[in-house]
Amino acid sequence: MSSEPATPLLDTVKTPDDLRKLAPSQLRQLSDELRAEMISAVGTTGGHLGSGLGVVELTVAIHYVFNTPEDRLVWDVGHQAYPHKIITGRRDRIRTLRQGGGLSGFTKRSESEYDPFGTAHSSTSISAALGFALANKMQDKPGRGIAVIGDGAMSAGMAYEAMNNAGEAGNRLVVILNDNDMSIAPPVGGLSAYLARLVSSRQFLGLREIARKLSRHLPRPLHQAARKTDEFARGMAMGGTLFEELGFYYVGPLDGHNLDQLIPVLENVRDAAEGPCLVHVVTQKGKGYAPAEQAADKYHGVQKFDVVTGEQVKAKASAPAYQNVFGETLAKLAESDPKICAITAAMPSGTGVDKFAKAHPARTFDVGIAEQHAVTFAAGLAAEGMRPFCAIYSTFLQRAFDQVVHDVAIQNLPVRFAIDRAGLVGADGATHAGSFDITYLATLPNMVVMAAADEAELVHMTYTAACHDSGPIAFRYPRGNGTGVPLPEEPERLEIGKGRIVRAGSKVALLSLGTRLAEALKAADQLEAKGLSTTVADLRFAKPLDEALIRQLMTTHEVVVTIEEGSIGGLGAHVLTMASDEGLTDGGLKIRTMRLPDVFQDHDTPERQYDAAGLNAPHIVDTVLKALRHNSAGVSEARA
Repeated sequence: MSSEPATPLLDTVKTPDDLRKLAPSQLRQLSDELRAEMISAVGTTGGHLGSGLGVVELTVAIHYVFNTPEDRLVWDVGHQAYPHKIITGRRDRIRTLRQGGGLSGFTKRSESEYDPFGTAHSSTSISAALGFALANKMQDKPGRGIAVIGDGAMSAGMAYEAMNNAGEAGNRLVVILNDNDMSIAPPVGGLSAYLARLVSSRQFLGLREIARKLSRHLPRPLHQAARKTDEFARGMAMGGTLFEELGFYYVGPLDGHNLDQLIPVLENVRDAAEGPCLVHVVTQKGKGYAPAEQAADKYHGVQKFDVVTGEQVKAKASAPAYQNVFGETLAKLAESDPKICAITAAMPSGTGVDKFAKAHPARTFDVGIAEQHAVTFAAGLAAEGMRPFCAIYSTFLQRAFDQVVHDVAIQNLPVRFAIDRAGLVGADGATHAGSFDITYLATLPNMVVMAAADEAELVHMTYTAACHDSGPIAFRYPRGNGTGVPLPEEPERLEIGKGRIVRAGSKVALLSLGTRLAEALKAADQLEAKGLSTTVADLRFAKPLDEALIRQLMTTHEVVVTIEEGSIGGLGAHVLTMASDEGLTDGGLKIRTMRLPDVFQDHDTPERQYDAAGLNAPHIVDTVLKALRHNSAGVSEARA
């Protein structure tokens, strides 16, 4: 007589309250089941794999030891939060990750009480956790702030700014450093684990506090010497001197996959740690899944894949990705120009700088997650006569806006900004959308702002930027593959501030900036079919505007529509300002602007996102038709 198969432990864990009912001896099985569930889910949806696999045991240990959600857990960036989502009431939706209407690929406040803070940009967790800790302290409420931050995110200055201000939080703040590249830790062995458990224990801390109190009664030189001796001894045994200098009690390094190490140390930290505490754990990206373990870099973000073989679903052959067109073009230009150099902030492959690096390693600089430094570093290079290309995602360049203004634009230094991921980005959603760069750059004196309509235009704009030595210049391009147009054999230097007529007409003028040009041309076909002669212009430049071309179109057409993949305040606002200043609307001209809606759009496919934004060909046609039916001769910045 066979017995019924045991119910998987994961089926019994709906929330961390259920997790805490398990015996410590059951946590290994639960972790194995959680890892298998995550692999299955990401195989179905695609997403971030390696980082989540690396923190399965850590996720279980944190929720087991701490009283979440009362203790506020903040995952830095959030790539690694899929296991966290599974055991915090979202397992039934985990196969909707990054799909329209489904779970976000990052933590999100509106999704769960277990996501107290939305993340996606790096190095924010310690600041946020400190805010939670001190808010609870000031309101005399229980609850800690717990930040889990990776060693890569610790390269950003913001993390140290937060740590430098953490002292008042006391033991309400816990920082867990997830070191998955072994960039800080020495090899982790039994001795370091034993020491970590010892120095985080109540007994050790009690003795240390007694010694500290006694030392205060010593003459000042002896008191200072005793304090230094304590710090030196623990630093020699365990490392962590930098964190101690910032006021943290350092514990580690620990094996982040060994629950027998993690649980007792976290319990000690919870119950007896003095002041803010930093727990250093060492993990392996992709842990427990052989294909990811063997190529962690390739399994950071993945397409759907076969769980058995690890083989990812390959996209159909198509045009080259925009970032690769940029990287290869820049590498070729640098063959004949020794002053060209490239800077990226921890995204070499994402920006195409890896292509440049292979050809010109000595002129390539990956500064880590440090966008502010990247921009000012580029300014210094430019001031000394180099031609730096600062390749940063639009959403991340926002982090260095002050440096763009103060260190580059005011000094009129020729830094070249290659702005990747411009416009909507699909599954990564609002946190990674490049919605605002036209607006925040085109307001700056001295700045030139271009947008590529296709990959051939990107080649020309990369060359144009290389040739532009009179001030800062930026060019934006989207995520993904190009349109398939042939790439030019030789790049063309564009005249600054000059657009081009792609299609000539007489009644309607569509003024496009960026890759909506293809949709503008489709709309022109549909308008022509309705008897409306349509001009399509690729403006190329948001700043300076091609005022002569715009003036010509406004004085010869009945309706003018601007189209851009950016927020309000960008191209449309500049065109309206010009029209207003010159009185170009006085004769009954109808102007409409089409841009991204004034909302943060949720993740979905790019096609659906642009449809929701109202920036596809049918929306352009509808905007024109409504303008022609409108009796007013005024100016409107309202989208259909």
